[in-house]
Amino acid sequence: MAGEKVEKAVEVAQPVDVVQQVKDLADPSNWGAMLEHGKEFLLQYGPSLLAAIAIFFIGKWVAKWIKRLVARGMTRAEVDPMIVSFTTSMIYIGLMVFVVIAALGEIGIQTTSFIAILGAAGLAIGLALQGSLANFAAGFMLIIFRPFKVGDVIEAAGVTGKVDEIQIFTTTLRTPDNKTIIIPNGKLGNDNIINYSTQETRRVDITVGVGYDSDLKQVREVLQEIVDADGRILKDPEPLIVVGELADSSINFFVRVWVKSADYWDVFFDANETIKTRLDEAGINIPYPTMDINLHKAEASA
Repeated sequence: MAGEKVEKAVEVAQPVDVVQQVKDLADPSNWGAMLEHGKEFLLQYGPSLLAAIAIFFIGKWVAKWIKRLVARGMTRAEVDPMIVSFTTSMIYIGLMVFVVIAALGEIGIQTTSFIAILGAAGLAIGLALQGSLANFAAGFMLIIFRPFKVGDVIEAAGVTGKVDEIQIFTTTLRTPDNKTIIIPNGKLGNDNIINYSTQETRRVDITVGVGYDSDLKQVREVLQEIVDADGRILKDPEPLIVVGELADSSINFFVRVWVKSADYWDVFFDANETIKTRLDEAGINIPYPTMDINLHKAEASA
């Protein structure tokens, strides 16, 4: 039925000889017939045209309203302006495609082939840009949910560093030795992320091995004195010093102390050095694995 409407409309709109057309228009005897044809055309196609125009303008207004609504929501969530602009533009374009298809269908134009072409084109583009789209989607989620922000120290994808920049496709880290590492967001999205900057405090874990002949009480006292003397170590939570393991060649003390996140590495390095110095001064041995080699002289054969 819709196809017949289109064919009739095409027949009515077919061009004729320009000179003859001018003569027909100038002939008053043809005006009545032309008026009747015009009325017939409007009665037949007018409602569909009006409906199509209404669908287009109302759909356009709704698409703009949804675009503004999404933009306000993302702005309140403090989403990156670049992401807000890109996302809302894509939403608006997608909605307008549906509006245009609906309007064309209302006036009798077959849209099935048009939709199929759009679908095939979208599939081809998606397959060609599969990796990039994965990075884009992961970057979008990182910016929305914010597992880390610029300035945080994180460990992810086998790399530890400070976040310098978060882009839609990649994230840039700066390592402690001042290397710049660019990681695809798709890799971050599929890996565990450890954020060392979200909490104000961190726990320093140190394992101290002493010989089996050591006085455990003396070792504990030396370690406690080291902890008490360092003003960067917090009193709450209370520091923990315990015998944690009876290893093959040593008794291992576990020292667990809490510090401010900014002091973590300074305390870690200073504590290790101080522990070694103080144990040496106290005459406490720090063992290390040794290997005994016994040589047996073979008896000479008679």
